[in-house]
Order: sequence, then C-alpha cells, then structure tokens
Amino acid sequence: MTEDITHAVRELGDRFAAGRPERQRRRSLDAADFAQLAATGFPLLAVPTEHGGSWLSVPQSTRGICDSLLALAHGDSSLALVAAMHPSVLAFWLASPNAPEPYSRAWAAQQRRVWESVREGAWWGTITSEPGSGGDVARTRTTAAPEGEGARYRITGQKHFGSGSGIASYVLTSALPTDATAPDWFFLHVRDTPWDGTTGMHLLAEWDGAGMIATQSHAFRFEQFPAERFAWEDNLLGIQRACGGAVSCFFAAVVVGVAQVAMQTARHQLIRRAGTLRPYEQVEWSRAEIESWLIDQAYEGMLRAVEAEAGTPLAVRCGKLAIAELAESLLGRLCRVLGGGAYSRYSPFSYWFEDVRALGFLRPPWALAFDALFDASLATLPK
Repeated sequence: MTEDITHAVRELGDRFAAGRPERQRRRSLDAADFAQLAATGFPLLAVPTEHGGSWLSVPQSTRGICDSLLALAHGDSSLALVAAMHPSVLAFWLASPNAPEPYSRAWAAQQRRVWESVREGAWWGTITSEPGSGGDVARTRTTAAPEGEGARYRITGQKHFGSGSGIASYVLTSALPTDATAPDWFFLHVRDTPWDGTTGMHLLAEWDGAGMIATQSHAFRFEQFPAERFAWEDNLLGIQRACGGAVSCFFAAVVVGVAQVAMQTARHQLIRRAGTLRPYEQVEWSRAEIESWLIDQAYEGMLRAVEAEAGTPLAVRCGKLAIAELAESLLGRLCRVLGGGAYSRYSPFSYWFEDVRALGFLRPPWALAFDALFDASLATLPK
C-alpha cells in the first residue's frame, strides 16, 4: 500500500513541477491540490493498518512517508511543507500507541476518533508557535480553561505560523491549563471556522514570509475557543520525544526534496555552458556537488537512525541541522554559479533559496534547535 501511494504522489509531484513557474508565484494554497493529494492515499500513510491505513511503527513507516514528501517537494515546496504537518501531528498519537493507567482507555478512544477523522477527509496541522517563545512550545502563555468534565477546554492566547490555515480541519497547539501547573497538548477543530472573531478565532495577520510563501502560515488570536486536551495528560515532553525522530525526518524530507530538484535543474542549465565556466564558478560548482552529496548522506543517516532506534535523538538532530545549513549554502552557491538571473522572479532558484532558509529558521528556530542538539549530545556522555 505504501509503495503504491508513494508512486502516485511522485506522479502528482511531477505534474505539479510542470507548472512550477506559476506555482512558485502563488501566495495562497489551492484546496484542489489537497483533493488531488488525498486521492493518492497520502493521508492514510499516517493511519494504523488496523484502522484502514498503512502505518506500522516509527521505525517501519517513517521512510515511506518521507519518500512521498520528498517527491512532492520536487513539484511544490509550499504544498509539501503543509502536507508534512499532517503526519507530523498524527505522529503524536502514532508514536505513543499505548498509555498507562489511568489514561489508557481515554487515549485509545481518542486515537480511534482521530483515525476516523482522517478517513473522513480531515487534514491535520499545527499552530503551536507564539510571539516571543522562540519556538519553544513549553513557553506558551496561552491558557486553557476547563469546560465541564472531561477533555473539553476553552483556550485564550495568540498564536502564529499556523501552516495550512483554511486547509487544515484540526490543528495541534500547546496551552497552560488553568487547573494545572505545566502546559499540555490540545487540538482545535477549525474546519469552516470564520476568522472574524465571532467564534473566538480572529485573524491577526496573513502569512507574508519571503520563503514558503504559499503555506498560509497565518497568525491568530484565540478567545475562549473550544479545544480538546490530549487524553494522556501531563505528558507534553514525553509525547513530543516519542515522535521527534519521525517528525524531524518529515521536515527534512521537504528540504532535501527542494535541494535535489534545485541541483538537478542547475545541472541541466550548466551542461550547455560547462566549457565556459570561470575558475571561481568551477570551484563553486564542485563545492555544490559536495554539499549535495552530504545532504543526501545526512538524510539517509537520519532515516537509518530512526529505523534502527539507536542513538536516534542525537543522530536525527545532527542530520536535520546539517541539512538545513548545507541546503542554504548549496542554494547560495547555485545562484552564484548561475549568475544574477538565478535570483530573479523568472528563475526557480531564488524561490528555492528562500524556501530552504525558511525551513531552517522555522522548523524549529536555530536557537532552540541547537539547544536541543546540545542536550542530546550531553545525554550520550557517560555519567
């Protein structure tokens, strides 16, 4: 099933690539693209096999999802990033299939409802980041007040980087419950919700980033907006750690996909004038070849670490940061070799350059990413 879906997504990515000049100029998402992506079966890659999908486990299923995301990024990087949010959010339940007592029954019931929503056509996304938090979801200032008994809450606070706004049916976020001392995970049902504040969701700013310009990563203010708390309560960091390896690979796949298609496109352009390259251009191209190779090696290393479940946190974090740095450097070199025309709006390279920079800055921000890498490194040292 996974192989068939990946093949279908690759064909879709190729069709999207044929319209790249128009797609790269878009400033918004097209719901028709997501309908086509859903028709490939992609959303079911993050649904367990026993519930009608193809997911088996983090080690067994991460690569298949990454293959699809990488292929999709070849055709449309903004679409691929938003699509990556779907399995990334669902991984919060997938990577922690069984909760201990007293949460086990409620956790299993919540999982079943989540899988059912995907089968019914729901897309999942995120809106966890907050101004001033540096991307750290645990530094949330959003509050969640309980609404009666059970997992129902009302959240109040400001959020941004809500990738796929208007496309996602449900979004993941973090908030501090007023009946607790530590933040927790919540999800919001936002399908067909107006953004004028009448229901508690108010659009503050549309996404206007230089990179990934069509992701609709809007900013919102929530005021007493309905939310559901994760059934495995008080386990924000535990749930995040369990799925971290897979999620990092999903985002890395998008960066790698952009880097690969940029390198392929540059090769086709340079082959026609290889004999006229200046020494500087030759050296820059040679360095680009090295960086392209290193990106592929880092990506494969991340996937193998997840599949082997050995030293995953450090290996995955090193791989993801290496890819982010190398991809930005690679695209810069390609633009220098190809000349000033590469950075015009008539060329795909300037868009790709900003796309890989955006992913490096936002997923997660550099400071938080290096903090996490430092902590993972210390965890490997003997006590």
